[in-house]
Amino acid sequence: MTISTVAALQIGSHPEGTATTLARILAYEAEIKQAGADLVVMPEALLGGYPKGENFSTYVGYRLPEGRAAFERYAANAIDVPGPETAELEGLAARTGAHLVVGVIERDGSTLHCSALFISPETGLCATHRKLMPTGSERLIWGQGDGSTLPVVETPAGKIGAAICWENHMPLLRTAMYAKGVDVWCAPTVDERDNWLISMRHIAHEGRCFLVSACQYQPSPREAGVSVPHWDEDRPLMQGGSVILSPMGEVMAGPLKNQEGLLVAQIDSAELIKARYDFDVVGHYSRPDVFTLTVDERAKTSVVFKK
Repeated sequence: MTISTVAALQIGSHPEGTATTLARILAYEAEIKQAGADLVVMPEALLGGYPKGENFSTYVGYRLPEGRAAFERYAANAIDVPGPETAELEGLAARTGAHLVVGVIERDGSTLHCSALFISPETGLCATHRKLMPTGSERLIWGQGDGSTLPVVETPAGKIGAAICWENHMPLLRTAMYAKGVDVWCAPTVDERDNWLISMRHIAHEGRCFLVSACQYQPSPREAGVSVPHWDEDRPLMQGGSVILSPMGEVMAGPLKNQEGLLVAQIDSAELIKARYDFDVVGHYSRPDVFTLTVDERAKTSVVFKK
């Protein structure tokens, strides 16, 4: 039996860009220490930003020059992995003793990826997960990950893995991660709707795992001094909703809404075995004689040089 402390850090990307957002993350160091957190999960696209409401001046069949300029500005806020920002996060992990899962926009040449970085207090940056399938118009600005970035990382809180936002709705991805033995499911997101909690409760209950979902909080367009087409200017762009769940899908902390903050809960690994007594989705409740899943974990590149 192991008692651990897990947390979701609910903050939003700052309009001034990545450097200011990073400073806001680092400002939570004392609170993370005080909580004694073994694991802190942060939202999707926190470093680099989630450009909600932006269309990058793209229409079916053509793109306008101002959209290319908007993408240039957006790409300038992405980060290199590894890079100076990851070094700062490694320092935060080392000083607090917490494993971090951080949503970032990762620069890979001229392609951007929506990624989750795994940072250990002992070894630093230890793994990366790239979002497999950007949702809707996210496909205009982000590339697709492949099966080579589906890590599961050992931590004091248990084995952790991550699915980003609507990846959580992909049944085969969930099955693959369950088969890797995830104890604490990490779900960085920007989905702040009430239905998100329903999905999170289902996944915790289905996977019989603890779940930490961290969502961005963004004030209303009026508060932020921005204009977002077809959006109520007095409604938060992202109202948050970060939550921590038990392996039976019960709410342990949250949902935290309409404010920033560090959401904290203690988890007991003994609850994993109890929960899986009557349902082990890739174990005694599976039917490998009827259903099998093959996962290709090879890195995919468009050009292969052979000598």
